Amino acid sequence: MRMTKWLFPAGAALALALSLPGAGFAQQPGPVFDRPIANVPGKSMVAVEVNYAPGQKSSSHRHEGSAFIMAYVVSGAIRSQVDDQPVRVYRAGETWYENPGAHHVLSENASATEPAKLLAVFVLDSDHGPLTRMDGE
Repeated sequence: MRMTKWLFPAGAALALALSLPGAGFAQQPGPVFDRPIANVPGKSMVAVEVNYAPGQKSSSHRHEGSAFIMAYVVSGAIRSQVDDQPVRVYRAGETWYENPGAHHVLSENASATEPAKLLAVFVLDSDHGPLTRMDGE
């Protein structure tokens, strides 16, 4: 199957990037959804579940250059800042987006006592590189 060619490297790269010191948040091992988009040749959709323990945060980062991202808060509350936009807290049921090349400056659980979970949906080139690159890599 065509997608297995890059499914495991992409998932492994994302899990590795998110497990680096300072990354600070737990990650499921690989995408929860990963498929080519049938009516858009050369593009794929990848969904990744991101779990934050109370008070956890990620280092500032960028995503794969071709990726348009929609983030949906499944539970809890996430404090986020993309590029020079204001810092905002998103609660369960709310969304934000990141344009290709955006800089995710702040991403953290807004609660020190409750976990939080988000679903990040990427639309990107099918032959993409690592989904996430922490600043300084």
